[in-house]
Amino acid sequence: MSIPVLEGRGLKKRYPVKTPLGRVRGVVRAVDGVTFDLMPSEILGVVGESGCGKSTLARLILCLEPFDGGQLFFMGREVRAQREREMTDFRRKVQIVFQDPFSSLNPRMKVGNMLMEPLLAHRVLHSKVQARKEVAGLLERVGLSPQDMDRYPHQFSGGQRQRIGIARALVLNPLVVVADEPTSSLDVFVQAQVVNLMLDLMEERGLSYIFISHNLSLVGQIAQRIMVLYLGQVMEVGPARQLVENPLHPYTRLLLDSVPVPDPTKAHLDRLPSLGDVPSPLNPPPGCPFHPRCPRAQELCEREKPTLRGRGDRQVACHLV
Repeated sequence: MSIPVLEGRGLKKRYPVKTPLGRVRGVVRAVDGVTFDLMPSEILGVVGESGCGKSTLARLILCLEPFDGGQLFFMGREVRAQREREMTDFRRKVQIVFQDPFSSLNPRMKVGNMLMEPLLAHRVLHSKVQARKEVAGLLERVGLSPQDMDRYPHQFSGGQRQRIGIARALVLNPLVVVADEPTSSLDVFVQAQVVNLMLDLMEERGLSYIFISHNLSLVGQIAQRIMVLYLGQVMEVGPARQLVENPLHPYTRLLLDSVPVPDPTKAHLDRLPSLGDVPSPLNPPPGCPFHPRCPRAQELCEREKPTLRGRGDRQVACHLV
């Protein structure tokens, strides 16, 4: 049995909130005890509303920010316990595609120099001629032209910039790519093109994806498993098809019901009512964090926080399941 290529155990990240005079008046638990695993050649979808901790979790996975608790393992070895050389290898093997293709590219660098820089900095190639040849082939693979190496980011459309972002993530031949809402700023047609490109590259290179999105319907079509986050905590995780067709947690059900249905005759007649906005992460509710918005909440939900328990192939944090 293969080991997870990436595994997180109880990851936590807290941000202190200070007054104008510098006094700490509270703590935001952006990620609060998240546990996950990513198998080789798998797509793990991470979904949830804005502010639920998806992007913070991505930064923790990439070690762009220190975490306040928990452990992160890459190929069976704890990341924080690795030496500098091993940490450099980790950064080569785990890359990211950012959400905004307009602000994630350096406007002062030509595309070719931008993509050659990692190859030369990590000493994958020692010659600029070799690096330029490698980048030219990679640009062709993502649907661009080698002549685009001499152009600046502002000369491309949003979809083309995201293809450049994908090329930048793949130039070091990683094992894991964290895609932080890579299609949210693109129109529907371009979204389909970008997603299909990522799936093709996954098959060619044996990649594993952590695909972060607020669109549960999209993630359900491409991911093997889905993890649902709410206020930095895991509400439900399991096989994508089962989770989409039969959501067990009321929050998962609400996410599915929020997806527009183009055919009114096929719309859900038993949609759960939405009960307000997400509570402030600075002052989360006691007990189950979702109970103030849950139409099925009981008195137990207000008093006791549910633990993530297994039910078949899934895990659910809900007293009602």
